[in-house]
Amino acid sequence: MELMFLLFNLALFSLFKPVVKCHIGNNSHSHSNIHKCGDSGQHIEVTFSTRIVANEYIVTFNGYYRKKIRKAFIAAALNNSDIDSWHIVERNNLASDYPSDFDVVIVEEGTRTNCLAKLKAFPSVKRVTPQRLVIRNLKYLENEDQQNVNNPNRYKKKFRESKSKLTGRVLLRATNKRQITSILQADTLWGMGITGAGIKVAVFDTGLSKSHPHFRQIVERSDWTHEKSLEDGLGHGTFVAGLIASSKECLGLAPDAQLHIFRVFTNNQVSYTSWFLDAFNYAILKKINVLNLSIGGPDFMDHPFVDKVWELTANRVIMVSAIGNDGPLYGTLNNPADQMDVIGVGGINFDDQIAKFSSRGMTTWELPQGYGRLKPDIVTYGSSVRGSSINGGCRTLSGTSVASPVVTGAVALLASGVLHRGNAINPASMKQALMASARRLPGINMFEQGHGKLDLLKAYHILNSYTPQASLSPSYIDLGECQYMWPYCTQPLYYGAMPTIVNVTVLNGLGVTGRIASKPLWYPYIPQNGHYLEVSVVYSNVLWPWSGWLAVYLSVSSNAADYSGTAQGHIELTIESPSDYGDLASKISLAKLPIRANIIPTPPKQKRLLWDQFHNLRYPPGYFPRDNLRMKVDPLDWNADHIHTNFKDMYTHLRASGYYIEVLGVPFTCFDASQYGTLLIVDPEEEFFPEEIAKLKRDVDSGLSLIVFADWYNVTVMKKVKFFDENTRQWWMPDTGGANIPALNDLLSSWNIVLGDGVYEGEYSLAKQIITYGSGTHLIKFPANGITLAASLFNEGSKIIGGRSFREKVPILGLFQTQNSISSGRIAVYGDSNCIDNSHLQKDCFWLLDAILEYTTSAHIPSSFLQNQFKITEEVKYYPQRMEGNHLYRYSKVLVNHVVDTGKLMIRDLPPCPHLIWAFPNPLNKSAPTNLYKSQKLLSVQVDADLPVFSHDSKAWFPTAEYIDHDDIDLFPILMILITVPSVLFIVYRYFFLRKRPRRKRSNKLGRFLSMLKVPNV
Repeated sequence: MELMFLLFNLALFSLFKPVVKCHIGNNSHSHSNIHKCGDSGQHIEVTFSTRIVANEYIVTFNGYYRKKIRKAFIAAALNNSDIDSWHIVERNNLASDYPSDFDVVIVEEGTRTNCLAKLKAFPSVKRVTPQRLVIRNLKYLENEDQQNVNNPNRYKKKFRESKSKLTGRVLLRATNKRQITSILQADTLWGMGITGAGIKVAVFDTGLSKSHPHFRQIVERSDWTHEKSLEDGLGHGTFVAGLIASSKECLGLAPDAQLHIFRVFTNNQVSYTSWFLDAFNYAILKKINVLNLSIGGPDFMDHPFVDKVWELTANRVIMVSAIGNDGPLYGTLNNPADQMDVIGVGGINFDDQIAKFSSRGMTTWELPQGYGRLKPDIVTYGSSVRGSSINGGCRTLSGTSVASPVVTGAVALLASGVLHRGNAINPASMKQALMASARRLPGINMFEQGHGKLDLLKAYHILNSYTPQASLSPSYIDLGECQYMWPYCTQPLYYGAMPTIVNVTVLNGLGVTGRIASKPLWYPYIPQNGHYLEVSVVYSNVLWPWSGWLAVYLSVSSNAADYSGTAQGHIELTIESPSDYGDLASKISLAKLPIRANIIPTPPKQKRLLWDQFHNLRYPPGYFPRDNLRMKVDPLDWNADHIHTNFKDMYTHLRASGYYIEVLGVPFTCFDASQYGTLLIVDPEEEFFPEEIAKLKRDVDSGLSLIVFADWYNVTVMKKVKFFDENTRQWWMPDTGGANIPALNDLLSSWNIVLGDGVYEGEYSLAKQIITYGSGTHLIKFPANGITLAASLFNEGSKIIGGRSFREKVPILGLFQTQNSISSGRIAVYGDSNCIDNSHLQKDCFWLLDAILEYTTSAHIPSSFLQNQFKITEEVKYYPQRMEGNHLYRYSKVLVNHVVDTGKLMIRDLPPCPHLIWAFPNPLNKSAPTNLYKSQKLLSVQVDADLPVFSHDSKAWFPTAEYIDHDDIDLFPILMILITVPSVLFIVYRYFFLRKRPRRKRSNKLGRFLSMLKVPNV
């Protein structure tokens, strides 16, 4: 099932959880009421809900067809069947008269399954997906009610629960009333006659009033909703458009850009997937140059939307999108900003600090086998920024959708200044210029700031002298450069480790399509011990649209097992794109990727930990519920459960404690257990291959230790946390619990260890420490010669299923020495992972993790554990079972994705272990650059060139006196004028005074000049 999250968050991100100072007029609940925002004492808080529309499906075709042909395709697909209860939804908008690549079909109850199967099987149909709608809810709050500024959970999104409201509140920092245009020095380009003229900018939002006093070039307004209104009844679309092109009061960056306003949300704050798809198609027809998109969500598998974004950029539309408001948690990037062809924008404040709400990387598309890409691309101001209010005047908003239109305005301004470059300016070259010119912020890693802070003038320099070429992001790999290259710089390479993966984005400024012409070459530098590095490169076969990927695997050769130092070299690759004219030779660009890594001798196995990534599943594509059931505002487990995303703090703690952590993205049959002290299995949702279960038993018998952090699982509770869609009258059921306890019990059965289906929460004390237990499970069976610890906790599961919550003492931690031999491995099982997971972390229990690791690595049992032992005496005959009718097989790498649900586990064949092909070294006897960052610049550009002189063209635009921001007049220039003018007048006076005096013996020129200043001539 494809969960379409196109509009899960309309990241009208600035209004999502950050709030807006606003004065509310009379009749504030009226949809037509205009809210004029200024310096009053109220804020707006917005929440979202989304759901599937009853019996409506989007049928996407393989091409663009007229209405009659599309209808004929659908009728042909359903011909010779008993299905006659369907019809196509009429769409009356500006795109209706043009060919389209989709239709919305309503299928009546009872015939849906057969109908969908027939539609999907038709040759001209690309896919069939559910129609979705999104609903926003505004809430007005007084200033004194704003709290919890630093609570990261206040930015969490809502999923389908339309009746409940998010309650997080936040007080915005004091407003900085300086013009964003002045801070970014847009007025310098205005003085050169560069004002955005000639650039078509599309704003997908809530509309804009035609008579708004701030705008000059509102070329077209279109409504894609069913209200048939073009006005902005909410104010967000006005604010976004103002940051792009306002010419008065709160200025936009490109005041002469041609605005094309796409109203895709109603005054009731409702939108549909199909509205966006139609609007996107119309934007392509209108040859839009730049598009600002203030929507987003975690579903990077939302195919109709993702496919359409690719199509837009392939048609030379430069798309700018907000990266999301789910910070400071890592792994929270939103789509489409996380796509390679889109400019993803994060937010900073006016102190050049990353805004807490700004989402962090890495991307999670590539997990578990690979590693995420670098995002965001750049950052700019998104906190307390002034923009146009709905009825004139200015107001202040915060969020990454504030940062996004700032970059959109910058892109429009830059594009208007290089119109003479023609096809050289495209989505790739614009992105290349923004990233190459960005100013890196000190002390901030790349997954927070991308390539750095927007630098408008340097970007103009680059575009003005740009030569079409391919470039890489990141442009170099320096595994020792902290803080920017976090997390790579936190752990050196060593022989025998899992290969370190760096996922590089290839931007192709040569053309919309291209390829890596030949296999990339590896050049180790002999003086810098580059031969100690082994390099493997895997890459995309096609670069489209404008981009592709390059996965670089780094390992250490066997002859460096005892080496300590650095190793350096570079990879070269050739990118080829077809000629624009077809009959000429292909366009070629050579890209170079410098690499430097720190190498240490292989650590002792007791200090080497292996993190199981292979058995972690997340949304998308399936509905995997949250691990802490109390966090109702965040129902989805979507942060990938990686040590560099939501387990970042745990990783940092373990590294500080001297452990080395490697990531296993393949089955257990593919690693050498003799190299590691402990295997960490945390919050797994995936099943286990029988071969994995057998191998792990052998590995533990041979000395490998095992730590398991589980989570809740209860079939009745799973049915309670399912979502009921009132429109479709269907239940959306979780595919497993917080963890897959039945699968874990299969894995642990070799040692007679069984986890139960009780769900417990609360606080307990151990070793004078308070530990928070959040929706965890418990042990119901453990070896008699093992050690178990219990805690008095609330039965949360009983409360959820309709009973009462009561305390009971349950075993939650077990320690077991296998085979009673000190040489065999040890096992530790704990029932909850929330205290080491940043997603819902209330208070960490890293000290408990340290104690458990001390046991698995050295067999030492803390005295506090021995003093709190608990014996499991009650025999439990019922073990947790897999829920009947679950759809885990649809998303599993272990189970067969079968069509008919047999009720039995159908296991796939065990996949072969991947074997990397190491690149043949081409050693160079040359010294490498010491600073890889500064040595990487785009070719054939002049970043530090002088700007052209100010234009005297009558089209040069400056803000008029009434719109000049007086806060921009700094004290320093005034003082300089006051000092310089009297000094010049004094020198002039002395010069003429001396000329009138009788001439004497002529002194040298220096003496005459010094005499003016009454300085003795020595």
